[in-house]
Amino acid sequence: MNHTSVVEFILLGLTNNRHLQIILFGVLLVVFLLILLGNLTVITITLVDRNLQTPMYFFLRNFSLLEIYFTSTFMPRTLYSLLLNKKAISLPACFIQFLSFFYLGTCVFFHVAMMSFDRYVAICRPLHYSTIMNVRFCIQLVVASWVAAVFLMVPPTAMIIQLPFCGPNVMNHFYCDIAPLLQFSCADTQRIELIFLTSVILIIPGTLIVNIISYSYIISTILRIPSSTGRKKAFSTCSAHLLVVTILYSSAIFRYIRPSQKGGWDFDKIVSFLYSVVTQLFNPYIYTLRNNQVKKALRDLFSRAFS
Repeated sequence: MNHTSVVEFILLGLTNNRHLQIILFGVLLVVFLLILLGNLTVITITLVDRNLQTPMYFFLRNFSLLEIYFTSTFMPRTLYSLLLNKKAISLPACFIQFLSFFYLGTCVFFHVAMMSFDRYVAICRPLHYSTIMNVRFCIQLVVASWVAAVFLMVPPTAMIIQLPFCGPNVMNHFYCDIAPLLQFSCADTQRIELIFLTSVILIIPGTLIVNIISYSYIISTILRIPSSTGRKKAFSTCSAHLLVVTILYSSAIFRYIRPSQKGGWDFDKIVSFLYSVVTQLFNPYIYTLRNNQVKKALRDLFSRAFS
């Protein structure tokens, strides 16, 4: 009751250097447009082309839509701050960004696990693929991921939003993250940190186990391919997927699997940048647009459009 209530937060962003802010604005604007273009291309081509009406592309289409939502939770606000050098964000806007970021981020991990499971069934159990990955089961998996994200991430984030906040109000970050919010709280946050950590452990290492098991079986199956050309092609695709998965999980584990969620160091911003921007840029191009079937569908679409 004796503390001064915070009505807004000041996001320091990626840098305080004005010249670097302008350069970063140009770079991140291009990155954001590439993320939107890549994901919108995936959504369009998988809806238009009949040859891409398979479970694999159903998951990729939903994943691309999710990535657009996820990136839009913080990127427009970051670009606005870099361009106009306006770093203040109101309490309600900060809470909306915080809740959306963690809810959609949770869905991202579930979707990555679902796509690895889909590839496991397709490569390791091809004769049963159409039976296991039927339309109903695929829809159930996607719906279950959205619902599970609500139960796992919304309660702890909602508890954080209800905390009383006092000064200082300067966040050493480019979006509203859990560490600075907990630091600015006037209340005891140990219980909330424990609940949040439990949810994160269920989400990140839990889905990582699914990825590890799926790719272990996939690699084992690839090694048994008699053709060296076939093995090389399969490993090329898998290695690209594993690179994205490695960056996503290693940065997220380093950032959030820690006894105390309080932080606010410069290195946290770099790690956050890896899983929130870098992986989002690579995902549509590695998961889909490197695929020969998608390339053919794009060529056919352009040839029909300009014929």
